Amino acid sequence: MFEVEVTAPFHLAQLVLPGMIAKGEGWILNISSGAARHPTFPPDPARLGGGAVYGMCKAALERFSTGLASEVYVDNVAVNALSPNRVVPTPGTVFHHLVRPEDHNQVVEPPEVMAEAALALCSVAPQSRTGRITYSQDLLNELGIIVSASGSSEPPK
Repeated sequence: MFEVEVTAPFHLAQLVLPGMIAKGEGWILNISSGAARHPTFPPDPARLGGGAVYGMCKAALERFSTGLASEVYVDNVAVNALSPNRVVPTPGTVFHHLVRPEDHNQVVEPPEVMAEAALALCSVAPQSRTGRITYSQDLLNELGIIVSASGSSEPPK
């Protein structure tokens, strides 16, 4: 898990940074998870079972993101970590039963919300929005961007 969640983003950054630096700008966006947050105590019995290693990996990815952001700031490269506020229905989350398509009461986050948040982080001057560990809906609310159910967005007025 550490190889996929931490080592791979580290190596990918090493591969793309020289080109970004040569170009004079760039954006790296790492996808994290609320699992990076420290657990609360007493623990929630519904959340027990196997999250320690995944959470450790996502916490390491977030620390890597902010550390790298500080190192490449002068090179005009933004590095951020983005997490969804709620579980996003992807093939992986459905496979691991984090999303239950048959449960119409389950609150999920449409993939378009993550896409709009990613765009918001990677479509501005790199030095203006870097070194952030943020959550999709929180970021969009902060920026005044509204994503409709159809996936279209409205810029702030």
